[in-house]
Amino acid sequence: MTDAAEVVRVSIEVPVSPERAFQVFTEQIDLWWKKGPRFRFESPWEGTMFLESGVNGRFLHVSDDGTGHAFEIGRVRVWEVGRRLVLSWRLPNFEAGQETEVEILFDETARGTRVSVEHRGWETIPIGHAARHGKQGVDLEFMRGQNWAEILKSFQRVTILIETKK
Repeated sequence: MTDAAEVVRVSIEVPVSPERAFQVFTEQIDLWWKKGPRFRFESPWEGTMFLESGVNGRFLHVSDDGTGHAFEIGRVRVWEVGRRLVLSWRLPNFEAGQETEVEILFDETARGTRVSVEHRGWETIPIGHAARHGKQGVDLEFMRGQNWAEILKSFQRVTILIETKK
C-alpha cells in the first residue's frame, strides 16, 4: 500500500441530457464497454457486461462460454438517475476484501453532458499487486486513466450512434 491517495480522473462530453447519458451508461453497458483482455474481466474476453439498476445492484461480467459463470466486478453504492453512480470495484485477481471505488458524475453542459469518472482507492492495493503492473503514484494513475479514457471514448461513440438512429 502507498501513503498517498491514488485517484484516476477522466471525463468526456456527450450531446445528450444527463438523464439520457445515465440511461445509456447503465442500460447499454455491454454495447459500449470495450471488449478484449484490457477491458473485460475474465476469459472469454468477449463475455457480456450487465449492470443491475438500483442500490446494491450487481455489476457483472458473464461468460459467453455456455457455463453461465459470472464474475461480480462490484455493487452499486449510489444510484442517482441523471446525476451520479458509485460502484465498488474489484478485479478477478483481488483478494477477499480488496476493492476500489468508481464514481461517475453526469453534469449538464451547454452542449449536453459531461460524464466524469473518478476511480479511487488504488492506494489500498499493495504495491506488488499484478493489477498495478509495477506502477504507483502518477504512473499508475496515467495507466489506469488511459484505460478509462478509451472506455469513455467508446461510450461517447455509441451514445452518439444511438441518438442519430432515433
